[in-house]
Amino acid sequence: MTERMDQSAARTLAYRPVQVTGQLAVGGLLLAGLAWVVRGVWEIRLAVAGEPAAGPPDQGNGVHRQLTSLEDSYHLVTSAGGVLVFLCAMLFLSWLFRLRDNARTLSGDTPKYAGIWVFLGWVVPVVNLWFPRGIVVDAFRSSAPGRRLPRSVEVWWALWLVGMITGVGIVSRDSTDRIIERAYTEGWPLLLSDAAVVAAAVAGAFAVHAVTAAQVERIRAQWTAGTQVPETV
Repeated sequence: MTERMDQSAARTLAYRPVQVTGQLAVGGLLLAGLAWVVRGVWEIRLAVAGEPAAGPPDQGNGVHRQLTSLEDSYHLVTSAGGVLVFLCAMLFLSWLFRLRDNARTLSGDTPKYAGIWVFLGWVVPVVNLWFPRGIVVDAFRSSAPGRRLPRSVEVWWALWLVGMITGVGIVSRDSTDRIIERAYTEGWPLLLSDAAVVAAAVAGAFAVHAVTAAQVERIRAQWTAGTQVPETV
């Protein structure tokens, strides 16, 4: 009996605290979503104001005209949003690493994706269409075998892809001046893309909560064999 308790305690010590990290990741995602709501408000203001007679900020051939006060404030909004997005990314990746490590301890199996893909999976073309989702799904299935994947994971990833493919997602390929030009000329498509990003952030928050809860439940169930439940995992 004592040996079994010692083994259970040793396994629990091998787990990395994931509950608080998950809560921080949820907060980071909601902050990123809020940043995109503010961006959307400024893009509506740009669309209502209309493009100046001088044309778009990027005049082509490396020539940029002086920004209006509204355009300048949009640059500030996007810069502040960039800081929040960076914070969100760090919190999310910290959570994902812990989730992945705990899943490996729970299952005893090698993760399907190498650790380097936790970072590179988001930026390498083509594989970024499914690797990040795959890492989350692999960790969930290793943590809670037999349980159905939370629907929020699929919704989060579908909306993330919409934002990425339309070019205004959290990982954007358009410059701020180019987005300003789009606000003047492609108002509704731009706002719909923004809405997808906000919805992805909210769905991502639900996904992180659901996946974390499943892993914590499994860890605590294993700890029960030692007749004591840890306060935090």
